[in-house]
Amino acid sequence: MKKYLIVFAILTITLFETRAYAQDFSKVEIKVTKVAGNVYMLEGSGGNIGVSVGPDGILIVDDQFAPLADKIKAALKTLGEGKLKFVLNTHYHGDHTGGNVAFGLDAPIIAQTNVRQRLSVEQKSKFFNRTTPPSPKEALPVITFDQAVSVFFNGEEIKVIHFPHGHTDGDSVIFFTGSNVVHMGDDFFNGRFPVVDLEAGGDVEGMTKNVGDIISKLPAGVKIIPGHGPLSDVEGLKAFHRMLTETTDIVRKRMAAGKTLEQIKAEGMPEEWKSWGTGFINTSRWIELIYNSLSAKK
Repeated sequence: MKKYLIVFAILTITLFETRAYAQDFSKVEIKVTKVAGNVYMLEGSGGNIGVSVGPDGILIVDDQFAPLADKIKAALKTLGEGKLKFVLNTHYHGDHTGGNVAFGLDAPIIAQTNVRQRLSVEQKSKFFNRTTPPSPKEALPVITFDQAVSVFFNGEEIKVIHFPHGHTDGDSVIFFTGSNVVHMGDDFFNGRFPVVDLEAGGDVEGMTKNVGDIISKLPAGVKIIPGHGPLSDVEGLKAFHRMLTETTDIVRKRMAAGKTLEQIKAEGMPEEWKSWGTGFINTSRWIELIYNSLSAKK
């Protein structure tokens, strides 16, 4: 009976995600990139996956969508025959946690407290025009933390640190201290405007502060896995931070001058940031996110 319930849960999430994200998962290919030390990056559809592979087994950071679970498992087998021992979630969004329903059967899921809380109940988003049903038990984190937790695995300390009110209210950044790799989750969209989930505790200025704090702590030569976009480094993260700072300042000054949201959108952004609006969040939506985030503090 349990097996059938699990299959039903996967099918239910698969149908929901297919409708919500409107894509053909059968055409998605999983790309594997060696990052440094024990760490690899998997790209498919949704958030980038971080992987630690070594004598202790396998640990993954995020797991994309449920329909991709078999493809992700096949990609992991190319890295070694070790068993999956831990799953870390950087936040609650379905393009990072959809695979929990499959991988949670194999290994404990670890996440910040707010991630389990949000996955446990229905989430409604006006901005994205989306309603996400509660996750089944198999997909919920079984180990939660408030501020930080460490996993000692494959010869290094993997630090999982909560940075509040950035992309959401449950963001974690993963520091692979021995491999000199950081997985930023969706606190870093490489070369594009980010999603900031204001309805789930996200904050544009909070994200800017968090990214600045992280940059100040990064060691030389660190490799950075973004939530979305290609593998990066400190210079890439600094460019993202400068974009956050400068575009937010532009909107703030226009608001102070009494301009409406539509007027601010009509003026757009400087040419330098044009290419950043070619992703999921275009320039108009990014301006709207900044405007709404700043307005909420008035």
